[in-house]
Amino acid sequence: QVQLVESGGGLVQPGGSLRLSCSASGFTFSSATMSWYRQAPGKERELVAVSIRFGGSTNYRDSVKGRFTISRDNTKDMVYLQMNSLKPEDTAVYYCYTNAWGLDSWGQGTQVTVSS
Repeated sequence: QVQLVESGGGLVQPGGSLRLSCSASGFTFSSATMSWYRQAPGKERELVAVSIRFGGSTNYRDSVKGRFTISRDNTKDMVYLQMNSLKPEDTAVYYCYTNAWGLDSWGQGTQVTVSS
């Protein structure tokens, strides 16, 4: 049973930083591609960042490039999203995602609010 649990969300001022964490279980973490998605109210869920399995390659949507960094610790089955220079438009519920076992698996989400 795949389980993903996000943490680290909260309220931060524009220009501030936040680090999200995702604790994973129920699959071989190192062999799984891990992703962060986000969904703002009234909008579709969108892909934010991807950590490709094994190789450590990463990809980001254009709007977060240079500001966000996805990383993983394969010894702890953890994936992180370091968010710097946050903007109000980054406000959303952030979700951890994997397709391990060929299934779409989502965490419960953690709220990130960027506001002064």
